[in-house]
Amino acid sequence: MKIQLNEAMLAGLPTTKDILEKKYGAPGSESRLEFEAKARAWYCAEILKDARKASGMTQCQVAERIGKKREYVALIEKGETDMQLSTFFMLSEAVGLQIQLNY
Repeated sequence: MKIQLNEAMLAGLPTTKDILEKKYGAPGSESRLEFEAKARAWYCAEILKDARKASGMTQCQVAERIGKKREYVALIEKGETDMQLSTFFMLSEAVGLQIQLNY
């Protein structure tokens, strides 16, 4: 069965912008900035986790390479803890990622 959507049907739907503003506040607000920081941290953690898996490494192996506990690596991969930039670089190197900063 095919469903045809027309402009009238889509007109009443909220945009992503509307949803984000309703839930996290206007761009630049404290709550929105906090959400965006957490979203970026989650995104970085996903990249690290995917790279770790692609390299065939376990969380234990990564933890050993950076001198941390496996539980810490697990918390980072779940997005349950913040990491310092230095930790991000250590984890990146441990799983074979190359980070390039553009400024």
